[in-house]
Amino acid sequence: MQAVAGDAAFIFFNHNVMMNRNAVFLTVVTLLAICVLGCKDKPAESEEQEPTADTLSVDTTVRDTVTMDAMDSLIAATPMPKAADGLFDDFLFNFTANKTLQYERIQFPLKVLCDNEESHIQQKDWQMEKFFMKQGYCTLIFDNEEQMEVMKDTTVGKVIVEKIHLDNKQVEQFYFERDSGQWMLTEIHRDAIYQNSNESFLSFYQHFANDSVFQVESLDEPVSTTMPDPDDDFTMIDGEFYPEQWGDFKPPILPTGVIYNVIYGQKYEESTQKVFVIRGISNGLETEMTFKCKDGKWKLIKIVN
Repeated sequence: MQAVAGDAAFIFFNHNVMMNRNAVFLTVVTLLAICVLGCKDKPAESEEQEPTADTLSVDTTVRDTVTMDAMDSLIAATPMPKAADGLFDDFLFNFTANKTLQYERIQFPLKVLCDNEESHIQQKDWQMEKFFMKQGYCTLIFDNEEQMEVMKDTTVGKVIVEKIHLDNKQVEQFYFERDSGQWMLTEIHRDAIYQNSNESFLSFYQHFANDSVFQVESLDEPVSTTMPDPDDDFTMIDGEFYPEQWGDFKPPILPTGVIYNVIYGQKYEESTQKVFVIRGISNGLETEMTFKCKDGKWKLIKIVN
């Protein structure tokens, strides 16, 4: 679907960043291809044996590991473009992909606040944080669609990445600040969900994502929907559906367990509406679900795929 914000503001669609990553990947593939071809010319030291399912599985695992290790090494050796500090999303992509850069962009000893008690993480004890990169999608929470425009604001000086543990009802907040034009991770806050500005919605969503019966019960009648025209990939069409049709319109992913949110500066209020965005990483997939609290109960009133 087309992004609501118009042009691709999110990190995973940044042209320069993706071109750099693609170049790295092509280099790795080329090197590995040369290694494989070279190995084929070596004489066998023992009689050839038919490959078994087990040997094929092991070989594939080894090759995948070598590929990822080689890619990680090359990414770490590739300097981040200076322009990537302009938009936080561009910086975050590099921060999660480049171990060397990540260590350079953390103010050690890193301050950690938990239940008003302060502690510190030393550089030697830090473990690389990849946030949502491994799962292939990110989640975002807004009060309304207008708030989404803040993602494109290059003047933002402070951003908070929230790692929300729904099952444990805990939230980790990673504070990033721009210092002399460079984004730095300055501190981490760990609090209970009930202290979060989106507590009511998060408690509802945890139930919604895990209970298919509750999902149907939490649908408005009808639910508005916007989706691609099956006859024209460049056109969106509007419609509506009823709870009994949920199976046909349900998003392919309803994240559970750990979700994320990025606070670019949007101010949350005691709002009766939340826009929950599920955005794929570098694949163009996106789902926006608008929930409204009616008579004390959250209801899905609109979904955009």
